[in-house]
Amino acid sequence: MGGRSTIADQGSRVGGLLAAAALLLGVLLGGCDEVNEALDAAAGTPAPTAAAPGEAGAGGAPAATGSALELLGTLPVRGEDNSPPYRRDEFGASWSDVDRNGCDTRNDILHRDLRSITTRRSDDCIVLTGELRDPYTTRTVRFDRERSASAVQIDHVIALADAWRTGALEWSDQERLAFANDPENLLAVDGPTNQRKSDQDASEWLPPSPGARCPYIARQVGLKARYGLWLEPAEATAMRDVLQTCPAQPPLGTAPTTPR
Repeated sequence: MGGRSTIADQGSRVGGLLAAAALLLGVLLGGCDEVNEALDAAAGTPAPTAAAPGEAGAGGAPAATGSALELLGTLPVRGEDNSPPYRRDEFGASWSDVDRNGCDTRNDILHRDLRSITTRRSDDCIVLTGELRDPYTTRTVRFDRERSASAVQIDHVIALADAWRTGALEWSDQERLAFANDPENLLAVDGPTNQRKSDQDASEWLPPSPGARCPYIARQVGLKARYGLWLEPAEATAMRDVLQTCPAQPPLGTAPTTPR
């Protein structure tokens, strides 16, 4: 039977002739694009299609309405400006009592972020001991003012030097003092981790815990929007990369708050 054509073989040849005729007709009527689509379909490969409005292309998630990712797209991007060079004293004395509640900002944040705290008997502003669930590493850190005060430090989520390079050098002294003591820009964190962060922006440093990165960047975006700060190009890219993993994450730090 090897030399005979079966009915199935004949049907296959007829199908092939019909397909060839369809391709020829496509050339005559529609041009190469339609033929390529037909060839792709015949090979089992879908033809590329344009993304629908609001749908991200390859490599990016769509930004949810009101999200940090959407807000990020509205922030200006430009190079840094560090002339004159950053100096810490441009932002006023460290940990001032800007809200005039009788406590300096550092102790206000320790009261807010630590649990199981004890305070000085003669001055309940002063936090003596407590425990911190570190937002950057998720570790529990024990704070003891007398034995290891540096175990817990207060981080500027947007470092003051970063703020200076991206617009704060143009602010008044009072505006810089308010920024340096804004509770929305301050978190009690693990001391060594804060030292490693230093004044680096999002392109240079992110929290070690992956679960902390979306809220961390969302807070930076909200603060930069509220204070009118711009982004450096590499910083903007790094922020976008993080927020595309959580496109519904809302921005944080967009409204001023009091410490406690």
